[in-house]
Amino acid sequence: MLKFIGIAKTPFKDKNCAPRQGRYSNEISEIEIFPEFALGLDGIESFKHLIVLYWMHLADREKLRAKPPDSEERGVFATRSPNRPNPIGLCLVELLEVKGNRLVVKWLDAIDGSPIVDIKPFFAEIDCV
Repeated sequence: MLKFIGIAKTPFKDKNCAPRQGRYSNEISEIEIFPEFALGLDGIESFKHLIVLYWMHLADREKLRAKPPDSEERGVFATRSPNRPNPIGLCLVELLEVKGNRLVVKWLDAIDGSPIVDIKPFFAEIDCV
């Protein structure tokens, strides 16, 4: 069973103001980790970049086709559309600061209130082709 470990605190109040990709924005956000998962943050401050997986809670879970910007319509699994059967967002963020159970980051493209599914350290040598 999937457990949410925290919540995104971002300036993006709806999907119309969220950037298509987090790297297109330098807005500062926070990821609040729930107290029962805070121990899992031990050592995270030694990483400059993190991969954040979050639940796109406002997505349309019935759509199987999407039209990316400047492209033809295609199946959602061939796109980065938030509308998909299991709306799991993936975002590379820059870690700016750790404040107890809160991570201050930039590049997070999640809508405010999006549940956090997981956080993993980014390793350029294995996460880049």
